[in-house]
Amino acid sequence: MQTLRVDSMSAELEQRIAAQIGRERGRLRSFIRRRVADPGEVEDILQEVFAELVESYRLMKPVEQVGAWLFRVARNRITDLFRKKKAEALSDLAGEADGEESDGVEELLPSPETGPEAAYARSVLLEELDAALGELPEAQREVFIAHELEGRSFKELAAETGVSVNTLLSRKRYAVLYLRQRLQAIYEDFV
Repeated sequence: MQTLRVDSMSAELEQRIAAQIGRERGRLRSFIRRRVADPGEVEDILQEVFAELVESYRLMKPVEQVGAWLFRVARNRITDLFRKKKAEALSDLAGEADGEESDGVEELLPSPETGPEAAYARSVLLEELDAALGELPEAQREVFIAHELEGRSFKELAAETGVSVNTLLSRKRYAVLYLRQRLQAIYEDFV
């Protein structure tokens, strides 16, 4: 008799969870889509949020305000996604400091199309980058700007300035290391 009661409670719980998911799916997808550009990542986050809701009920931790809870979990998953992307971008910048090529500073900045928060973060980061560039020694600043922002090659710069490619690489490496250290605090404010 006890088994029958648990089974009926389980079926009732599944129906209740399915109904909650059905009610919130559209709004939640729109919420995530406004903040995440990649449709695949939107669906991944949506599924993670719903899986976490189901897991919460499985662990006998029912959620009282399901709508608010789902949006909070979605916001956390979006933040996790951006943290992961920023960590990858910073490691790419570190690799570049060791002599590897990168596609540029633009990749490290949030896209303004992903929402007002990203546009604001982008403007603050650009202001900080500009201030940090001003703090660099002139030789490092010139190499960094020429290579990263203007897209010029080290060979081209060496031919133009008469400075060896290795010296230019070294200057850029020191610039990148300084900028990474200088901008880390502002980066952490946004993640």
